[in-house]
Amino acid sequence: MLSEQIAAWGTADFREPATPQSIRAAEAKLGAPLPSELRDLLSETDGVVGEYGLGLVWTAERIGEDNARFRSDPEFADLYLPFEGLVFFSDAGNGDQFAASLRGAQDVYVWNHEDDSRVWVASTVLDFLRRWMTDELTI
Repeated sequence: MLSEQIAAWGTADFREPATPQSIRAAEAKLGAPLPSELRDLLSETDGVVGEYGLGLVWTAERIGEDNARFRSDPEFADLYLPFEGLVFFSDAGNGDQFAASLRGAQDVYVWNHEDDSRVWVASTVLDFLRRWMTDELTI
């Protein structure tokens, strides 16, 4: 199970699995299927909460809502490059957010909310979680 792998890396609280309906609703708001690893994780736990209550992986509902807002907010359109092709699923607690690619590989990027940069940080969602939870990844 994915949650067992994640628990081995550090403090993590797991929720009940996301319902298939909530996952489909998130995908409908995105207009694209979630990356398979993120979808599998949500099917096992509807979000992962880390140390100090940090959302390591958001709920399916939050993923759908936040990504829809980022894509439709006119102020964001003026400030930032388009977010299509990415799905935000976690945040760093400082305004920066983590997003998985919706195209091809399931690479994960950190989006800097101040300068709109998008920097590769991991090859998959699980790779991101391992790096983030073991302090291999810092931003």
